[in-house]
Amino acid sequence: MMQITDLKKEQNITPLLRLGFRPFFLSGAIFSIVAIILWLLMYKGTINLSPLGGGYWWHIHEMIFGFGGAIIAGFLLTAIQNWTGVRGVQGTTLLLLFLLWLAGRVVLLMPSLFSETLATIIDLSFLPVVAYILAKPLMTIKQYRNLFFVPLLLLFTLANLEMHLAIYFPQMFTITFAGYTGVMLVTLLMSVMSGRVAPMFTANGTKTPKATPLPWLDKVTNGSLGIVMFSLLMEPIIGFSNQFFGIILIIAGIFQTIRWLRWRPWITLAIPLLWSFHLAIKFIAYGLIILGLSYLIPEIPSNHIWHLLTVGGMGGLILAMISRVSLGHTGRPLSPPKAMTAAYIFITLAALIRAIGPWILPEKTVLFIDISGTFWLFAFGIFAITYAPMLMSARKDGRPG
Repeated sequence: MMQITDLKKEQNITPLLRLGFRPFFLSGAIFSIVAIILWLLMYKGTINLSPLGGGYWWHIHEMIFGFGGAIIAGFLLTAIQNWTGVRGVQGTTLLLLFLLWLAGRVVLLMPSLFSETLATIIDLSFLPVVAYILAKPLMTIKQYRNLFFVPLLLLFTLANLEMHLAIYFPQMFTITFAGYTGVMLVTLLMSVMSGRVAPMFTANGTKTPKATPLPWLDKVTNGSLGIVMFSLLMEPIIGFSNQFFGIILIIAGIFQTIRWLRWRPWITLAIPLLWSFHLAIKFIAYGLIILGLSYLIPEIPSNHIWHLLTVGGMGGLILAMISRVSLGHTGRPLSPPKAMTAAYIFITLAALIRAIGPWILPEKTVLFIDISGTFWLFAFGIFAITYAPMLMSARKDGRPG
């Protein structure tokens, strides 16, 4: 009876607003395309835009907190329904939340519409609202295990605040440390979620036994990432040590690699929806190690190596996850469109070219950035084109969601 009632209510809601993943996955992917195009044009001086904080600040901020924030919100607002059994946010409430996120993108790109202060306030308000929406059902049913994501979103907000403060108080806060804090928070979130779902995804997809979890390994893997993140977040107070940071990054990468190997990634090579997921985790693991070495060996360019995490890890895992979650939650078999295999390859090439190319041939950096950005456009363009019809239509199986 409840399902019938829910279905009748669903039919009065446009499909795009029936669950959080729908508007945020689609809009996040499209926004990443727009943001990369604008950044490439600004980087080469082809267009003259004056976003909040300047082009460099805007690029870092919007790929982490704009694009990344949208995907994280869509994922958590969808997962909360599975965790609690309580209907996820939808309809008008979801529309207003999406418009708040969209307003942040507009006012940061065109701060002259209102004022820089108002642009900052609008942008900073999104993640705390998402945290409140998540916390309410979790607290109601006392599901404290998943409450972890609420303080993580608040830490994400704090990193976002530091990025904004770097505009107003550059003598105290720096764009790079605040942006890198955001990257490590996303990496920590991806690491936690991978530990929860990777063994199950791998076992179900390959019809093999599930890898036995090792709680201590998860704690060390995620704990070392937490130390890395807090060392960046607290930089304005405690300062920064290249040696300490580099060593902890290498330790985090080693344990990430050990955990990843226990999930037997080699058995997933025939299944694009799985190997893309595992390849992104490999980018995180190896990216952490190489990035750590870059803080110990000056000849390795840290600013380029960070893109192993941002493009290969963050971009790759987001693409793998949203292509899987979108299928499952629209009532479809877990078989992505064939074009998505090309998308997974494109995002891999984008990461390798962006991180390694300028390291080997620094005089060709602009060319490598152009090529990498183009591959990103191909990857998320394929997702947007092939998944938009799914995300904008009712579930195939007729269920709510």
